[in-house]
Amino acid sequence: MSYGIVFIGTLAKRRVEHIYVANWFFAAFIITVAVLHIVNSAQIPVTMTKSYSAYAGVVDAMVQWWYGHNAVGFFLTAAFLGMMYYFVPKQAGRPIYSYRLSIVHFWSLISIYMWAGPHHLHYTTLPDWAQSLGMLFSLMLLAPSWGGMINGIMTLSGAWHKLRTDPILKFLIVSLSFYGMSTFEGPMMSIKTVNALSHYTDWTIGHVHSGALGWVAMVSVGSLYMLIPRLYGQTQMWSTRLIDVHFWTTTIGIVLYTVSMWIAGVMQGLMWRATNADGTLTYTFVEALKATYPYYAIRLVGGTMVFGGMLLMAYNVVKTVNQGKPTAVTPPALQPAHA
Repeated sequence: MSYGIVFIGTLAKRRVEHIYVANWFFAAFIITVAVLHIVNSAQIPVTMTKSYSAYAGVVDAMVQWWYGHNAVGFFLTAAFLGMMYYFVPKQAGRPIYSYRLSIVHFWSLISIYMWAGPHHLHYTTLPDWAQSLGMLFSLMLLAPSWGGMINGIMTLSGAWHKLRTDPILKFLIVSLSFYGMSTFEGPMMSIKTVNALSHYTDWTIGHVHSGALGWVAMVSVGSLYMLIPRLYGQTQMWSTRLIDVHFWTTTIGIVLYTVSMWIAGVMQGLMWRATNADGTLTYTFVEALKATYPYYAIRLVGGTMVFGGMLLMAYNVVKTVNQGKPTAVTPPALQPAHA
């Protein structure tokens, strides 16, 4: 509530008429997360100290996944798209590729994302029409998601050479690549026949972490690398070389992590559904788990590399902070965007 008041109050006091699209995403994330918590937390009071959920059975499951999926959609997607729309153009020194596309991206994303939650409840007691509707909205999400990814990456038009020397820009652009990959994989996994194989397997783990580590973490790290030196009166981080090493350890680590889980997940799904001629299961659960061990070892290596990269970042941040002092930063005027 306090965050929303500060944010909306700041917009109300703005000195320019237009509202840059990053702020649209931030506003949607603040308002929607509040609505999600209010609806999901609805209770029927019994006594002064005891209450029960307002929902029961399959309705409760539906509300829980309306909440759960939109927590991902509006916190881990909308909020970080707002970051992307600000930091990618600023770091690239270019206006956003298409302001018109960013508006289409915003309205189509928030209109469709809200109704994709039922794809988590395929093959349950949720009515079949609700499952199919969730799948349909999930498939529709591919268009706005990829529109946003293309808009961010194409902002580098005329400045591609900066990727050779700017590791912060590498973080931001590769995060968009992971965003595109995750938002292709999600709709694909919502298709019922695909979900029959992927559900309850480590494929889902790979999907979640390609988004959480590849998209959310990398765009956050890139944004912090841009902000921190400016907060302490510096023009750049203490070591650009360490940022580059951090980028490569993180990228390779995430690839090892996610790809190993994708392979393990497909293998698990195929082993669990394999049957003998007499209809009995070919493999026990323990046999499937044992076959997954090598992929868990690869995941450990990948996760360790990502963690090691964050330690490098912590060291770089400490060195940067120690060589400067906090300073008031006046945000520069936004460059005009072209459609």
